[in-house]
Amino acid sequence: MKYTRPEEAKLKHRLSEPVRFMNILAGPRQVGKTTIIRDLISPESPHGYYISVDEEAEMLISLIDNTSSAISPPQIKDADWLRYYWREARNRAIKWSEISLMNNTSNQNQSYVFAIDEIQKIDQWSDIVKGLWDEDRANDLNMHVVLLGSAPLLIQKGLSESLAGRYELLTISHWGFAEMQQAFDFSLEEYIYFGGYPGSATLIHEESRWRSYVRESLIQPNIEKDIVQMVRIKNPALLKQLFELGCHYSGQELSLTKMIAELNEAKHTVTLADYLQLLTQAKLLAGLHKYAAKEVRKRNSVPKLIVFNTALMSAIQDYTFAEAQADRSYWGRLVESAVGAHLLNSCDNDTRVHYWRDGTDEVDFILTRGRKLTAIEVKSSANPRRVRGLEIFSQRNPAAKTILVGAGGIPLAEFLSRSTDHWLG
Repeated sequence: MKYTRPEEAKLKHRLSEPVRFMNILAGPRQVGKTTIIRDLISPESPHGYYISVDEEAEMLISLIDNTSSAISPPQIKDADWLRYYWREARNRAIKWSEISLMNNTSNQNQSYVFAIDEIQKIDQWSDIVKGLWDEDRANDLNMHVVLLGSAPLLIQKGLSESLAGRYELLTISHWGFAEMQQAFDFSLEEYIYFGGYPGSATLIHEESRWRSYVRESLIQPNIEKDIVQMVRIKNPALLKQLFELGCHYSGQELSLTKMIAELNEAKHTVTLADYLQLLTQAKLLAGLHKYAAKEVRKRNSVPKLIVFNTALMSAIQDYTFAEAQADRSYWGRLVESAVGAHLLNSCDNDTRVHYWRDGTDEVDFILTRGRKLTAIEVKSSANPRRVRGLEIFSQRNPAAKTILVGAGGIPLAEFLSRSTDHWLG
């Protein structure tokens, strides 16, 4: 049986409602955005039209009804190209409504759906979409619009500039443990090491092939296309080195000054801070701030690096699956990174993920939302040890909820199977 992500049902429900907003599917590469929309709009679907900026011109032309336009489609993916296919979608939507009304079918109140994949690759896309969308609303066109983008920072930039109030965002995150287990029968250990990319799941028993796929089909396009080609980057090599360094140090604190020393780079720390923020927005690598009562102390703290998907960490490192499990110290960092990635990927926009340290006392993760506060310590080893950091934090913050994940606490598989919201105090 084919696995469908929960977001597909959410989008299907939205598209069954009267047209009020555009729907935006935003998330990192290869997490299932295109699969979701193609499940709802098949190539033969009479009530929907899907195009992708990445598709070859011949593929798009073959999808056009030759009777709908006497003008040849533009070959260059620019503003005219977008306007051309939007007009084509409008024509199809009008025909769909006329046929449904004429046949007095149950579909006559159903909205047509127009989906555009990789929309951010068109220059000034948001301004163009704003004009076309406003025209449709003025004409009361019964057509839903779904925009998909592989790099959240690109989508969000366009949305904040031009489309405020005109859209609802549906974030598609990395796959979690429960999803990879249900869809691909992943064990807990396999998920910790190989992470949550569905496209690479069938390759895990050929580790060299799996590692090449993740590096060449996931990491390289994310860094060299999604970020470097569309955001002004003065030093692309430094951005790539920072990402690789973050994969090596995931689960550890590393100051920007030490990062510069590691990279043998004389650039100012502001540059690295900006690049780390870009990697966070692209859902690749996060730098968690230390929890503190005052916001300024959080911002000025040493970041704790966490990958959004442990596949990134494993693909960059030299450890095989067996070697990673045998090295308990390294496996502990993988487990901690898996927990951190889960918290980052499953939390809502109002929840913040931090860490805490005071001298030698530390807590792996701190969740905050409003007045809610949860401290989470990850214990990957079965050896008994006192979790002093969790105890100290609890004494200083009596209202905080404390959670021990692993031996002696909540089983790791159970923790990874529930969203961040469930664990928030």
